[in-house]
Amino acid sequence: MAAGTDDMRQERERPQRMGDLATLPVFFDLSGKRVIMAGGSDAAAWKAELLAAAGAAVRLHAEEDGLSDEMRSVLEAAFERGSIVHVARGWAEADFEGAALAVADCETEAEAESFAAAAHRAGVPVNVIDKPAYCQFRFGTIVNRSPVVVGISTDGAAPILGQAIRRRIETLLPLSLTGWARLATRLRSNVMDSLMPGPQRRSFWERFSDSAFTRKAPDDAAEAEARGWVEDLARSPSAGGRVTLVGAGPGEAELLTLKAVRALQAADVILFDDLVSDDILELARREAKRMLVGKRASRDSCRQEDINRMMIQFAKAGKHVVRLKSGDVSIFGRAGEEIAELRQEGIPVRIVPGITAASALAAGFGVSLTHRDCAQQVRFVTAHSRKGGLPEDLDWHALADDNATTIFYMGGRMAPRISERLIAEGLPAETPVAVAANLSRDDETRGVGTLAGLGALVERVGVDRPILIGVGRVFSECEANVTEGYEPVGMSRLPARVA
Repeated sequence: MAAGTDDMRQERERPQRMGDLATLPVFFDLSGKRVIMAGGSDAAAWKAELLAAAGAAVRLHAEEDGLSDEMRSVLEAAFERGSIVHVARGWAEADFEGAALAVADCETEAEAESFAAAAHRAGVPVNVIDKPAYCQFRFGTIVNRSPVVVGISTDGAAPILGQAIRRRIETLLPLSLTGWARLATRLRSNVMDSLMPGPQRRSFWERFSDSAFTRKAPDDAAEAEARGWVEDLARSPSAGGRVTLVGAGPGEAELLTLKAVRALQAADVILFDDLVSDDILELARREAKRMLVGKRASRDSCRQEDINRMMIQFAKAGKHVVRLKSGDVSIFGRAGEEIAELRQEGIPVRIVPGITAASALAAGFGVSLTHRDCAQQVRFVTAHSRKGGLPEDLDWHALADDNATTIFYMGGRMAPRISERLIAEGLPAETPVAVAANLSRDDETRGVGTLAGLGALVERVGVDRPILIGVGRVFSECEANVTEGYEPVGMSRLPARVA
């Protein structure tokens, strides 16, 4: 292993302690348990329906003339497990005895105080609707994929925000999840009996969860396949070992794909590049081992052979390894070598693509890389050969095409030579160029200029930073991004053209 690699391949620690919680989220089994309710309003109707849907035997205390139309409708509904019985009178102290919960909709503070006090004396947790001072628990907002249930609380501060969060979560949880959760219930005893606690069981459930989020509702064949996974793991604990190559995108955590987030949250080990941001690593499973295996120019780096060896070693130990690369896995990421090594060792490997830096560059400058008035093709080119210099086997004459957009990756130190070669092959010196460093990050820096001034422009952006260079007429409209009110972070304002 190269000198300094031990320092580079360090584990990036994360705090393991739980942060402060405004409230403790708990899930209460109400099946067959009695709940006392007071009030016949619409708000009380929603709570009564929710409790009955959870299997509770609700006794609703309210005068007949105090029932809203919504409450009357709920009283007529049939529930699979729970029930609602109307008691046509107000509540009494004795009604609290043996109750699991107490819920009321009270018009006045005095009524609320009296109901809460009676619940306290009986030792029954109480909620008075819309009166947090008398509440020992809150209902929150619910995403229902039962038996998967997600509860969301804003501690009463912003119910509308809670609803917005619920809508966001609902888009992430397919309706088919209900079927997979029910299948999990049927499989649970088999898993518990056949697989050892810890990595074996978790390996099964991670694979099961992957199917739940990526496949249609389970049928008999899916159940048979899942039972086969149990048998495979029982015979060979290392059977669950696998590697997922994940594209982390240009840097901003919100640009990750949902599939990438799920892979991070299912990982046992994460081998990550130097350019992967802390915000992205924060999305990973808390218990995952994180190891920096970055390769950067002009300093000691972890060799590719060592990275391959680590992936194979961990996977053969039954671990789910995530190889986390900046940008897209399949673009200048050495993924081909890693895939070949893993397949040679018989280790399952899959790819989760990410947003490549070229797409982030286009988004940052607000352009289309293939604007039909400027470019009929786009090329991604590495600006480094294996020897560290400018690749000499490139067809520079073909790259000097005025009707194309060319994106040079890792081109900081090669910028002057890129400019010289393209101009020598006939590309006009005034061809627009765009340069960006640390795309999509807080310290992102951008600038535009001409091909003739590319070297000076890159010098100002920062040669030693992760640099991306765009060359082509599609960048001719980027002046406004720099000169009209936009000042790149970390540098003085650039002129529209650097000659």
